[in-house]
Amino acid sequence: MSEVSSFSQKTKMINIPDTLVILFIVVFVVYLLSFIVPAGKFDTHKVSYETGGITKSRTVVVADSYQVQKNAQGVEVTSPPSFFGVDGNRGFLNFVYDGMTSGSRNGGAIGIMIFILIIGGAFGIIMRTGVIEAGIMKIIGRLSNRKILILPVLICLFSLGGAIFGMSEEAIPFALILAPMMVAMGYDSITAVLVSYLATQVGFATSWMNPFSVAVAQGIANVPVLSGAFFRIVMWAVFTASLIVFTVAHARSIQKNPSKSMNYQGDEYFRNQLSEFDFKKHFGITSWLIITVLFAGIIWVIYGVIFENYYIPELATQFFSMGLLIGLIASLGRINDMNINALAKSFKSGAADLLPAAIIVGMANGIVQMMGGDNPGDYTMLNTFLHESARLCSGLNEYFSAIAMFIAQAFFNFLITSGSGQAALTMPLMAPLSDLVGVGRQIAVLAFQLGDGWTHCIMPVSAALMGTLGVARIEYGIWFKFILKFYLYLMLLSIGFMILAVMINYQ
Repeated sequence: MSEVSSFSQKTKMINIPDTLVILFIVVFVVYLLSFIVPAGKFDTHKVSYETGGITKSRTVVVADSYQVQKNAQGVEVTSPPSFFGVDGNRGFLNFVYDGMTSGSRNGGAIGIMIFILIIGGAFGIIMRTGVIEAGIMKIIGRLSNRKILILPVLICLFSLGGAIFGMSEEAIPFALILAPMMVAMGYDSITAVLVSYLATQVGFATSWMNPFSVAVAQGIANVPVLSGAFFRIVMWAVFTASLIVFTVAHARSIQKNPSKSMNYQGDEYFRNQLSEFDFKKHFGITSWLIITVLFAGIIWVIYGVIFENYYIPELATQFFSMGLLIGLIASLGRINDMNINALAKSFKSGAADLLPAAIIVGMANGIVQMMGGDNPGDYTMLNTFLHESARLCSGLNEYFSAIAMFIAQAFFNFLITSGSGQAALTMPLMAPLSDLVGVGRQIAVLAFQLGDGWTHCIMPVSAALMGTLGVARIEYGIWFKFILKFYLYLMLLSIGFMILAVMINYQ
């Protein structure tokens, strides 16, 4: 029996559920919990903080203002959604629609779904030219036996992106390029996710200057913004080195026996894609011009994110512009028989390829909608979980309190995927709590930061994770099985740093 056949049989034995099946089960569990968990809300107020010399403000919860929903007789009540969700109300069978239509053009499910579709269309055009695949093969040919060195370089670059400017969703288009590249190098698409998306999360979780998480949390907690940088830089180096070791070991293992990859069948798409092109015929003046436009576009994207605060709408426009310009150049140069009609068909085909990823993002967001949303001023299950988590963290000694705060923040990131949003909801509760248990507010911020970061590596409600897995053609169940042990390692190492922070009275 061949290795491939053996792998296929093992995969069937594992019988990993489809991502949509997993999400449906989670939503059903949340629906059942809504019948026994009462809804609660908080009072809110605005606080101001400084970051980068600019005064900003956010709406945050008021500590000790939690109120549980009660009926006219003063008895606590639950507010479960209906089953069908008629007349504009929440419903179990309405979670898909509610999830997909939540948010706005600037973010949330609908913004990221459209972003994914536009990215897919743009790269459908770019990949149709065949130039990227040809360029990948040229790079691989030049690297020869040194190609393993590209992995730590990429990890460091993406990790710095996460640490410096909060790179996360921006990893999605890079995974589109890196997935076929890693497969062509003899690795797998999982390696592409490790060096791109997971590296950004390592940087995000251990950042010393991320304006979207660290700065916001410190500002709300009345801690000097961007203080305590040295401890976090050391932490970043340790976690980034850990990811490098893990990724290189995985890549070497797959290189020796590609069928060992958990996503071997999913990578068949990229193997077929690479086998369809005659790479030698693609590199002339027009091909070099396409490569130049692509790299210039990536530099434009990085500049926009760092210096102009570009986000979802602007990024979508940038990648659409890149795809359109490359398509026109390829049409004029007759690259791979490209013409205007082929350009349009490639855009539609690329968007269609990423439609499942966009649907998953919307359905995942439906979990939060099933809980009543994430508005602290509304009666929701989410607010009740937040209140109870903060209460459970009290009454412990300083070491256990710090660890409990970290675990609580990790739990809440499964429900509140926005780093700044989670800071606004949790820091007004956790900062005063840290004063009571004697661990210092800087440690409370560290608990938020680490808890917020690692769950993005594994939670099915993360739009950035699900989008990246979608473009890399990796089912969530496969990714969960693969990453679980390393995720537990990240959690244990984080607990070690939390204990160290308490020991040295980290300020």
